[in-house]
Amino acid sequence: MAKKLAEEAVEVVIDAMNGGREAVIKESADLIYNLVVLWVATNIRPDDVWKEMDRRERLLGIAEKVPKKLVEDTARRKIVVLEGRRARKRR
Repeated sequence: MAKKLAEEAVEVVIDAMNGGREAVIKESADLIYNLVVLWVATNIRPDDVWKEMDRRERLLGIAEKVPKKLVEDTARRKIVVLEGRRARKRR
């Protein structure tokens, strides 16, 4: 099951890189389905995952990527609003 989940994740990435919106939607559905199957096999409920997501948001706020060093050094960060477009790199 873990291999199937990894395969689906790679397919989502490939389709996303190729810009195939409909393909990303279909492969994402496959990815989520296989993730849920893996959760069931390992006795994980979706609520367990949502609780962890909530814990992380309280700890770090919402951010696209948070450096591991920051995770270790920060008790709580403000929430960062992510926009629909890609942020420009700082120089």
